[in-house]
Amino acid sequence: MTKERELILADAFVALADTFVDDFDVIDFLQQLTARCRELLDVSAAAVLISPVDEPLRAVAPCDPGDALAELLGVTADEGPALDCHAEDGTGAEDLTRIDLSRADARWPVFAPLARRASYTWACALPLRLRRERLGSLLLLRTGEGPLSGLDVRLGQALADAAAIGLVHERILAAHRVTDIQLRTALQSRVLIEQAKGVLAARLAVGVDQAFALLRRHARSNGKRLTSVAREVIAGELTPERVSGER
Repeated sequence: MTKERELILADAFVALADTFVDDFDVIDFLQQLTARCRELLDVSAAAVLISPVDEPLRAVAPCDPGDALAELLGVTADEGPALDCHAEDGTGAEDLTRIDLSRADARWPVFAPLARRASYTWACALPLRLRRERLGSLLLLRTGEGPLSGLDVRLGQALADAAAIGLVHERILAAHRVTDIQLRTALQSRVLIEQAKGVLAARLAVGVDQAFALLRRHARSNGKRLTSVAREVIAGELTPERVSGER
């Protein structure tokens, strides 16, 4: 491996591991993976196919937006090495890294002829997974003679693994961000409710527990959120008397 290729490979791993960004774009992220594959590996085309829970495998990041590759990827939800790779989770039960497309018609009667029509001669399918969690597949296609080298297969899998780690990491970060927003919202809601309880207790000369009971009863009887009613009380849009049912 040349020094230049080593540097490009290092940059690729850094880019695929970096999901600490507020405007993370999963399509752009996966597009980087396919672009790096075509840059670093002896392949003519690369595509990432992912499968959300209970949904079919779909191509989301081809390296080439051309019609020929798009047509080929259009059948991958029904058949092809990427689908088979995802189905078996790349456990090694079958080698899908050295696929001679001239001999694959019996297995993939639609995919194989389409691939050859687009001038692809060999295919390699690698799992996009983190441990036992299946995310999708990385499909690599060649137009040259012979399959992808063993070294390129290992590099391709390493890139796919790095991308999978990045995707799962971003999902965890996104969940944490949602949780943080929910916690902040809950705290803000509690402050509003406490303030509204104070207003009701002072105006109606009742205890804070009774004030809260009145606030909650009004919210339920009017089909409103407790926080919304509290906000109306604080803003003076809803009088304590109306909350208590006196007016």
